Amino acid sequence: MNVTDFRNDEFKAFVFKNRGALLALPAAILAAFGKPSAFSIAAGLPLAFFGEAIRCWAVGYSGVTTRDDEVVASKLITAGPYAHVRNPLYIGNFATALGFACAFTGRNDLAGRVALIVSALGVMAGVYAIIIPHEEQYLRSQFGARFDRYCERVPRIVPRLTPAKDGEGSYDPSVIPRAESRTFATFGAMLAILALKALRA
Repeated sequence: MNVTDFRNDEFKAFVFKNRGALLALPAAILAAFGKPSAFSIAAGLPLAFFGEAIRCWAVGYSGVTTRDDEVVASKLITAGPYAHVRNPLYIGNFATALGFACAFTGRNDLAGRVALIVSALGVMAGVYAIIIPHEEQYLRSQFGARFDRYCERVPRIVPRLTPAKDGEGSYDPSVIPRAESRTFATFGAMLAILALKALRA
């Protein structure tokens, strides 16, 4: 590995370790500058809850390792949502972020609304563009040809409608409260801020 590769790996590891703080930026921007309306809340919140439901489904398969500061995987999970797409957690996050972005910006003017939504989703896309290859590099080093075969059958971002066959892994809902505690807290805080802003409108 040359110096450039090493620095790139260090940077990716840094972004992965701090992904929670980086992904909190879009939420903070929406909370600070968003102007929700009753209609935008009604339109956006179902999508936000749908995104969190996808996360819970994925976490039930992947477990608490999703919260580690470094990429870890004791086994390659390919069942459940992972039979449809390789990154269901991030798909769920995007759906939740889009839902909240729509909910928070109902009374912003068009330019402000577009700016808030694009900036929120743009930050997420930038973070994921860095950490997804970082995770895949680790998984390939751990599982080799098994991971390559998985990548051939299951897309990275756009889910396949029918699940890939012979998925490995089982669903354990008991891990969700531990794995999602911070996500639930953030989700609840966003709901509270949304309600306060709506009441003050």
